[in-house]
Amino acid sequence: MTFNRRNFLKLASLAPGLAIPSLSFANSQEKDLPKALKGLKPMTADIVPISREERLGRIAKAQSLMIANKVDALFLEPGTSMAYFLDFDFFLSERMVAAVIPAKGEIAYVCPKFEEDKVTELVKFGSDIRTWEEHESPYQVVAGILKDKGTPNQTVGIEERSRFFLYDGIKKESGRLNFVLADPITAGCRMFKSPAEIALMQKANDITLAAYKVLFDSLYEGMTQADFSRVATEAHLALGAKGSIGANFGEWSAFPHGSSTPQKLKEGDLILADGGCKIEGYTSDISRTIVFGKPTARHTEVWNIAREAQQKAIELAAQQGTTCEQMDAVARGIVSKGGFGPDYKYFSHRLGHGIGLDVHEWTNLVRGNKTPLQEGMCFSNEPGIYIVGEFGVRVEDCFYMSASGPKFFSAPSPAIDKPFA
Repeated sequence: MTFNRRNFLKLASLAPGLAIPSLSFANSQEKDLPKALKGLKPMTADIVPISREERLGRIAKAQSLMIANKVDALFLEPGTSMAYFLDFDFFLSERMVAAVIPAKGEIAYVCPKFEEDKVTELVKFGSDIRTWEEHESPYQVVAGILKDKGTPNQTVGIEERSRFFLYDGIKKESGRLNFVLADPITAGCRMFKSPAEIALMQKANDITLAAYKVLFDSLYEGMTQADFSRVATEAHLALGAKGSIGANFGEWSAFPHGSSTPQKLKEGDLILADGGCKIEGYTSDISRTIVFGKPTARHTEVWNIAREAQQKAIELAAQQGTTCEQMDAVARGIVSKGGFGPDYKYFSHRLGHGIGLDVHEWTNLVRGNKTPLQEGMCFSNEPGIYIVGEFGVRVEDCFYMSASGPKFFSAPSPAIDKPFA
């Protein structure tokens, strides 16, 4: 497939990130849409949300891990871990809204008194909601919960994404207690995805891959990065999800996470695109590198090295006992052998990251991580080669560890001019 100029009607009338409640284009003018967007339908009719029973199992596992690690309670504020365990979501502000999951006993929630009714509506597990008035200290409320729940080990786990001022305030009110990072509990649960989670991530990947196909069929000379992202957003919406894909063109593709320089697409530019969407909170993350026009021998050579690194890493993952750092090492070795070493010089980042409710979560495919690959773990596999002043390539597909070995969520690209298998 060669990506040449297309006769494409720009999306000037559509605002970036436009929210369309029906996830359709009923209110848009047909003539304002790129041809590839027309006729898209949502792919979300068969989604099965995470069940209450599964979340109860997660809470029980967290409590078991707390006991094993001699942690008396887990403090959470709104975010992906709170959503994971409690199916609870709330906006962050300077006012504390939080939950305490004890190693034994009932979950307790903390919120401002004026938010009690709203929080009560959102709570699905437990009924102990404790409030504070505007002139009172929420930290004293948390200290009271910890005292009531019992802290025989005098140790409380703080979720890694909790803000420092909350930790600091609680610590000052609970001087007798020790506070530790709660990763052994939170990551100890979240690293291992259930079949239900895998299914939601598969749907997110399927939708993003479909959006990519629309996007690459909508390229045109002079396309800006904003135009590119707008088409991606609208394609995701039409397919039933909120998602995005960004890109850098030509020499700016050598910036792994992009350049702030305004860019317009021209014939012969290499395009490095990266993006994803969320389904029931679970994410996809796919990168594709193509050329707008005909790839040069140099483009093809570099892309082929990156793709070989991705393939050799997944082949290693199929071997029992492989560790996270071994995957990174084999991919990095392929890139170096291809002439783009040593070490991080051109392949400037780790091979991959964990993925789930967060695009980047524990654990990582990186040197020093001796964690063995285990069933239920999910990762990106994304070797890249970035040649400043020329171009950069990255091939990224996520995979999960099944009982029989690694399985890709999205089929890797067969060639630089064939992004879809």
